[in-house]
Amino acid sequence: MLSEFRTFILRGNVIDLAVGVVIGGAFGAVVTSFVGDILTPLLGLIGVPDFSSLALEAGSASVNYGIFLNALIAFVLVAAAIFFFIVKPMNAMGARMKKAEPTAAPTAKGCPFCATEIPLAATRCPNCTSQLS
Repeated sequence: MLSEFRTFILRGNVIDLAVGVVIGGAFGAVVTSFVGDILTPLLGLIGVPDFSSLALEAGSASVNYGIFLNALIAFVLVAAAIFFFIVKPMNAMGARMKKAEPTAAPTAKGCPFCATEIPLAATRCPNCTSQLS
C-alpha cells in the first residue's frame, strides 16, 4: 500500500502540479503587488478616487459597495496587466518562433479553353477534349 502511494507521489504529473501551484502562488503575489503598488496609485494621477469608504446603510446593516468597486477595479487592472505584459508578449514571441509551413506543390492546372481544373500531367482536357501543350 505504501509502495503504491510512493509511486503515485513520484509520478511526474504530481510533481509538475506541485511546482505549478507554488510558482502560480508566487506569480500571483507579484501580479497583486504590481497592481496594488504600482498601477492602483497611478489611478490617483488621473483622478480615480478610492472607493473603500463608500457604504450604504440599510437598517442595521452596512453595504460596503465601495470595497466591491475597488475589488472590481483591481480585477480589471490585474486582467489588463496579465494581458498586456504576459499574454501579448508571449503571443508575439510564439509568432516569431513559429516556422513558416512550406506550401504544397500544385497538383492541378487550369484548362485554357474551358477553365476547368485538370491534373498537371494531363495532355488533353477531359471536359472539353482540347489538346494541351
